[in-house]
Amino acid sequence: MRTLKDAVVGETVKVVRLHGTGAVKRRIMDMGITKGTDIYVRKVAPLGDPVELTVRGYELSLRRSDAEMVETEG
Repeated sequence: MRTLKDAVVGETVKVVRLHGTGAVKRRIMDMGITKGTDIYVRKVAPLGDPVELTVRGYELSLRRSDAEMVETEG
């Protein structure tokens, strides 16, 4: 299983599945990260956390612990 946490800078991945439950999963979905969405990894902070992404045409910063809940392909 490959997650968003494993994606490298400059890579575009597609969301396959969201893991997690309750409020955390809902928060990720509210940010626009849903099944079938393409995500471009723009930058990673110097210490590795957070990750800056482009999702649905806007920039989003996401903690690596939250990125680990997003299963991807590509």
